[in-house]
Amino acid sequence: MTAKMPRKKIKIKLNGQQVSCDEGMTILQVAREKGIDIPTLCQHDDFPPHANCRVCVVEVKNRKNLQTSCSTKVEEGMEIETNTDRVQKSRKTNLELIYADHVEKCPDCLWRFNCPLLKYAKEYNLNINRFEDRKGDRKVYKFANAVELDATQCIDCRNCIDACAMQGINYLEIAGKGENQEVRPVKDSKVQCILCGQCAVHCPVSAAQEQFNCADVEKLISKKKKTKVAIFAPSIRVSIGEEFGLEPGEETTDRIVSSLRQLGFDYVFDVNFAADVTTMVEAGELIERIVEKKPLPMMTSCCPAWVNYVEIYRPDLIPNITTSRSPNMHMGGIIKTYWAQNMGIKPKDIEIVSVMPCTAKKYEASRGEMKVKGSLPVDYVLTNRELAFLLKKNEINLAKINPSQADNPLGEYSGAAAIYGASGGVMESALRTAQYLACQGSDDSLCDSRLEFEDVRGIDGLKEAEV
Repeated sequence: MTAKMPRKKIKIKLNGQQVSCDEGMTILQVAREKGIDIPTLCQHDDFPPHANCRVCVVEVKNRKNLQTSCSTKVEEGMEIETNTDRVQKSRKTNLELIYADHVEKCPDCLWRFNCPLLKYAKEYNLNINRFEDRKGDRKVYKFANAVELDATQCIDCRNCIDACAMQGINYLEIAGKGENQEVRPVKDSKVQCILCGQCAVHCPVSAAQEQFNCADVEKLISKKKKTKVAIFAPSIRVSIGEEFGLEPGEETTDRIVSSLRQLGFDYVFDVNFAADVTTMVEAGELIERIVEKKPLPMMTSCCPAWVNYVEIYRPDLIPNITTSRSPNMHMGGIIKTYWAQNMGIKPKDIEIVSVMPCTAKKYEASRGEMKVKGSLPVDYVLTNRELAFLLKKNEINLAKINPSQADNPLGEYSGAAAIYGASGGVMESALRTAQYLACQGSDDSLCDSRLEFEDVRGIDGLKEAEV
């Protein structure tokens, strides 16, 4: 593999200070590298810059107009000022115009505690009502029970369109012209949303977001005659901490358990227990498929957005999807059958809230095919962000709470379950376990050591490995 050639170094002046940087970088990239804050809304590292919001403008010597720092590349000798009176005035006006595109629904908004628009309103002393709201009569588009696009809050950054295109779906489009343009679903019936939630991940202002179930969960918690159970996915333990100032990736399992108990749940279980169940089912099925020459490769069912994609766009691959349920569905089913029987609780008196990393999990939990003895395994699904919202609303600081362990016996798990939280972890877990099961009673030398199969881990887009 050929090593990348180093970029040419150039010198520029940034706020009066001479700095060295790589040729080809944008002004915004250089500023961030040097610790200089420039506000942004529409900019996202996953996409090419559109420069739609114009909040990131800066002054460049000998250029008449202010330049958008997200899209303007540095040049040798360029002199840039990021915080002049002219820049401040322009940013303030642009932000006030953006507020005219964004109907404020702050009290019940998922972004209430970390909204960039509210942050900039304070920072730039905005008059958020300077311009009349012009989108108050726009629609709220709901995609199943998982995601929604609130056109009354959209600032026309187009990140959602780019995110949907990046997924290969192209379900969203710009319709209309000028001030009447809006983002909406395409009218082609052959194109359907897979509910992956990438539009919500990339939206800077809550126009695209998960359908909010926090009020439903608060109502559930207040019910005295119900047994309230919370469960949480493997990846939540290393992602929610960022919402409370912890380092990205910091493990918070026992603090999540304590936080959920403080919210009012009677029992808290770890979905890792059910991940072990899924692993055993998938490993056994893989061996069966290989021995009986059934359709291969076997593909996961753990991601409901992926299952939606196959059902809508690639039904020819349905025979390749494992018959195993996801850990989320397994866990709910185990609680409402085995655990309920052992505890002497009627399944109808148990309500389960699961905390999941994906919006499509909301839809998965509502599918009729998932019912166990006539009951859906999980009653409500909260995303990582929704749980963070509920904790903050109830003044529960996950970073400072005393840790505690999940309830037994459904709180225990193996390392095979723990790696579900890593991309590629499900495959690695199933393959390791399949080797173990296949080697029972065998004297083959290949069975002498545990299969190490880490090549499929990581966040690279396409990974290839050989067993």
